[in-house]
Amino acid sequence: MKSPNLLVRSLVVAAALAVSNLQAQNQVYNVFLTGPGESPPNASTGTGIATVTYNPVTHLLSVAVQFGGLIGMTTASHIHAATPAPFAGTAGVATTTPTFAGFPLGVKSGVYNNTLDMTQASSYNPAFITANGGTTATAEAALTAAMASGRSYLNIHTDAFPGGEIRGFLVTAPEGGATWMLLLIGVAGLGLGARRLRRIAALER
Repeated sequence: MKSPNLLVRSLVVAAALAVSNLQAQNQVYNVFLTGPGESPPNASTGTGIATVTYNPVTHLLSVAVQFGGLIGMTTASHIHAATPAPFAGTAGVATTTPTFAGFPLGVKSGVYNNTLDMTQASSYNPAFITANGGTTATAEAALTAAMASGRSYLNIHTDAFPGGEIRGFLVTAPEGGATWMLLLIGVAGLGLGARRLRRIAALER
């Protein structure tokens, strides 16, 4: 019979391996949001960075956003899909309407972090479900396919730009993509301004 300490250690190791395996399934996307990235492009001074993480095992979609320097006050934010071509064009709202739950509204800068359960209809725009097979399973498949193929984008709408002030397409993160999330957390903690964010974007190109 195993000693209590050995049993506890075994359980801890097993739990750690389980978490590691779940994390290994993560599909991570980086997003850099700008006014010129909108459609049509605009001259907004606002910028933002985001990490979108999807886990096909848990069916969870995590969204973390840091933004600042907006001209208008925020009114909504979503993920849109699927555009006709990768990294170009526009598409309808795929995620929660009228905006991500809890997204900071009426501000010019802010931080957002939330997780959507993609098995729940409340995580989607109802019109997106209808247009993509009529179930959450088919909607999830359509959205994740759009993200993986560069045909989805995240944007932030404001009262100055009702159609969207800043936007960025989801781009598959390179190996070690968690570094972008660390950067995002660091930017949030340090409160870096729009000018610094633009420098970061230049380095990413």
